[in-house]
Amino acid sequence: MIAGRIADNAMPAASRQLGFTLTEAIIVIVIMGVLASAVAVFIRGPVQAYFDVNRRAELVDTADTALRRMHRELKAALPNSVRVTGTCATACYLEFIPVVAGGRYRAAQTSGNAGDILNFTTADTSFDIVGPAITMSAGNSWLVVYNLGIPGADAYSGATAVTDVRRVRSAATGSLTAINFTSTNRLPFESASKRFQIVNEPVTYECSPGAGVLRRYTGYGFSTAQAPGAPGGTSAVLAGSVGNCNFVYAQQAGRRAGLVALTLALSQGGETISLYYQVHVSNVP
Repeated sequence: MIAGRIADNAMPAASRQLGFTLTEAIIVIVIMGVLASAVAVFIRGPVQAYFDVNRRAELVDTADTALRRMHRELKAALPNSVRVTGTCATACYLEFIPVVAGGRYRAAQTSGNAGDILNFTTADTSFDIVGPAITMSAGNSWLVVYNLGIPGADAYSGATAVTDVRRVRSAATGSLTAINFTSTNRLPFESASKRFQIVNEPVTYECSPGAGVLRRYTGYGFSTAQAPGAPGGTSAVLAGSVGNCNFVYAQQAGRRAGLVALTLALSQGGETISLYYQVHVSNVP
């Protein structure tokens, strides 16, 4: 008997069954909960800040991209073609005619009486380009000479006037050293610098805080008056989450230049960013 008890007491400790009591498990769970809560308190701030910064960066990038595009297109706008209408509290519209090519027309023949000049005393339909050739692509392109934005010399006007600054060109494309265009009336004013522009149909930017979008419209044609409201044609959304915007156009003294002020504010998730751009446009035709 004594020998048997000695043998039992001599069993190695590894063969014994060990474990946690219920009290120990509860204590561990409570400690882990306290640690998790403490970690959440310290981590929540940096994580939320990361998402806030990321959201602001996306809003700034969206607004900056849209305004940069407007800036780039306005710099190439036809002189005296920028106009603004509407109330930006609900919806406002910025319209202009984009220039796609330009150059100088021949105003006098060579010493050998050669060259096709642009005649302003009759309904001329062709002229030579002085200087480098211009590249034309397919599509509706219009010839404009000395656009002043006034009656009789307004690129937005229709073709029913006795004289019209706007004429459709021929369907010729590629590299051109001469321009052929259709005309039943003479061009109204000769350019002092003998310049001409080739333009596409107008472009309108609509900023609508009510709908929360900034849209770009093309392909709706020419209209003498800029009517408030969406002009039609093809539209594309450039920015969403628009909370506020403003378009202001002011001409300088002498009408030789203008200043377009663009404000665009985007809001999302309680974050609001606002960008302001100024674009100087040349009004020398």
